[in-house]
Amino acid sequence: YRNDEISDGFLNLDAHLNYAIIPGHAHSTSFGEKAVAAGYEVIIHMPMESTVDTHGELDYILTENMTSNEIEERVEKVISEFPEAIGLNNHQGSKATADKRIMNIVSNVLKRHGKYFVDSRTTSQTVAESVMRSRGVPTARRHVFLDNATDVNTIREQLYKLVDKAESKGKAIGIGHAKRLTLEVLKSVIPKLKKNGFTFQFASFAVK
Repeated sequence: YRNDEISDGFLNLDAHLNYAIIPGHAHSTSFGEKAVAAGYEVIIHMPMESTVDTHGELDYILTENMTSNEIEERVEKVISEFPEAIGLNNHQGSKATADKRIMNIVSNVLKRHGKYFVDSRTTSQTVAESVMRSRGVPTARRHVFLDNATDVNTIREQLYKLVDKAESKGKAIGIGHAKRLTLEVLKSVIPKLKKNGFTFQFASFAVK
């Protein structure tokens, strides 16, 4: 959504982070290219239908009432627009990721192009991860949302929840947004975590 000192600040973080690019906005293509040039891994943040009102990205969103061909064409379109993207995760999608038909179609396209999938897990009813695994698409899941709240202390607490998950599981995935407070927390905490022996890896390291 942005191309400013905040988005540039994320590109200056000394850690292997993924940038999930949502299609259809003024800076989508240019930021994806900029992130790859800076040495980061880029994935597509694919808009999908939610159980609540879904706004924006109407030319890209995957919905329950679309035909299978329409869904396939939309995923193909986004992949062609972001050739630098090596994977995909869902933006919103509490309805779409619970729909086995939609996830089967998405999995077919991803497998055809050799892309991986990260389930953002915006609903406990998601079948995305299980469908992707059954179809042989390299897959992982989100463990923690970092910044659903808008204060520094809560974001920091969420980051340390991710640390706890990584300690217990060996690795864990967190999702955050290009917000000023999120950037402040990451700038402050990443060096401390690295000093304590934690490593930051691209999502391609976590999928299996």
